[in-house]
Amino acid sequence: MSGPDPSQGTVLAPRPWLPLAVVALGIGCLLLNPWAALVVSVLGLFLLLQSQLLRLQFSADALLVWSGQQVLRRFPYSEWLGWKLFWGPVPVLFYFREQRSIHLLPVLFDATALREQLNSHVSAQP
Repeated sequence: MSGPDPSQGTVLAPRPWLPLAVVALGIGCLLLNPWAALVVSVLGLFLLLQSQLLRLQFSADALLVWSGQQVLRRFPYSEWLGWKLFWGPVPVLFYFREQRSIHLLPVLFDATALREQLNSHVSAQP
C-alpha cells in the first residue's frame, strides 16, 4: 500500500497555520528571552514537520493516523465517548476520549473538514 487511499475514506489536507503561528510566536519572544524563543520556535518547527508527515483518514469504522505508507494508530469510532475542538473560530486543539484513554492533539489539518468528518462519523455513535 502507498499511504492513505482516498477511496477508503476521507483524508484531511494538512494546514501549516498553527505551526507557523507557533514559530512566529517564538521569534516574537526573542526580545523577552532568547531561550524561551528557541524552545517555542523548535516546537513550532516540530509541529510543522508533523503537519507534513502525518495524515488523518476517516474510514468507515475508524480514524486512522498515517505516517507515509504505515498506519501508526487506529481509533475505532465504536470506542469513542466524545470529542471537542477548542477555540471556536480558530481551532487549535482537538480533544477526544475513548473508553480507555484520552487524546489532546494540535490541529494540523483542515479544521472545517475535521469537524464535518467528526460530526458524520462520531456523533451518530450511541
